[in-house]
Amino acid sequence: MAWLILAAVCFLAYSNGANDNVKGVASLYGSRTASYKTSLNWATATTLLGSVASFFLATMLLGKFSGKGIVPDTLAGSESFILAVAAGAAVTVLTATVTGFPVSTTHGLTGAILGAGLIAVGDKVGFVPLQNGFIIPLLLSPLLAVAAGSLLYYGGHFVRKVSGVSCETCICIGQEFVPISIGRGSLAYMSSPSLTIDQTANCVERYNGHFLGISVQSIVDAAHFVSSGVVSFARGLNDTPKIMALLLVVDLLDLRFGWAIVAVAVAIGGLISARKVADTMGNKITKLNSGQAFTANLATGILVIGASVLGLPVSTTHVSVGSLFGVGLITKQANLKVISGILLAWIFTLPMAALFAAAAYWLISGVI
Repeated sequence: MAWLILAAVCFLAYSNGANDNVKGVASLYGSRTASYKTSLNWATATTLLGSVASFFLATMLLGKFSGKGIVPDTLAGSESFILAVAAGAAVTVLTATVTGFPVSTTHGLTGAILGAGLIAVGDKVGFVPLQNGFIIPLLLSPLLAVAAGSLLYYGGHFVRKVSGVSCETCICIGQEFVPISIGRGSLAYMSSPSLTIDQTANCVERYNGHFLGISVQSIVDAAHFVSSGVVSFARGLNDTPKIMALLLVVDLLDLRFGWAIVAVAVAIGGLISARKVADTMGNKITKLNSGQAFTANLATGILVIGASVLGLPVSTTHVSVGSLFGVGLITKQANLKVISGILLAWIFTLPMAALFAAAAYWLISGVI
């Protein structure tokens, strides 16, 4: 059973990395500041660093995701319960990843604890601790992120205007070959001038000006890279202890070795299976230039790191999407259809995880 739990926890860590690793660098990729490969490598390195740092800075989250306080201690310490929770959360998160929806591993774990707990002990599940310690932070975090993203972008926009830094958009002029008919069904091609404007793939808005002799655009790009790394670091800091908590019930591994395995599994998941979520986060929520993307990342990093240090189980997904949406509201470029789909996925995450974990616990209990 201990080896099964280790496998299930690694599966959950892989699923978490696949769905979450790119969230810190999605704006880096979406604003064309860096390629997908560069963005992903940067996310992997900084997430791994955050995972290692969580061993020293975020151990308060371990107790919250062991299930203690929500279900009786005897159940929270049972191998069957932990295996069901890990399996239920992992299947839920991986399903969302395959379909390209950015969902919350925190939400998945919360739902899995609830579902397995209801099957095991019924009304002995502690709904009040669940509400106060999990549900309220998860509901408040995206709202705070929308507000933070909006305010930071508005402030940054004001500073840019006051300092006299302007935006410039390139106009792409070139040649294209246009087919023409020369009779009897034959075609020839002639060269014709072409003009492209406001196409994200071809035209990029950049900042014009210098500060202390350095290009403002270079400063913004560098700050954007740093902020993306901060968000990825914060994600590793906040999520790794939540997953690691499930391994505390088994004495199979030394704590440090178990932590390292979880961190590596998270990194591998992001490297292999993150592309669909990256496209959703980077290209579909809102159009971004590098300054707007930097603002969203800064808001996300501040909120997630603060929550990790305080031991609050917020969702990096909710905060990151909320920050992007907040910027999109101010720029009036937010894609409400995509946001609606993501919100719907969030609504279904908890009950789906509860259902999968409940089924897993029922099957495991029947076998054992």
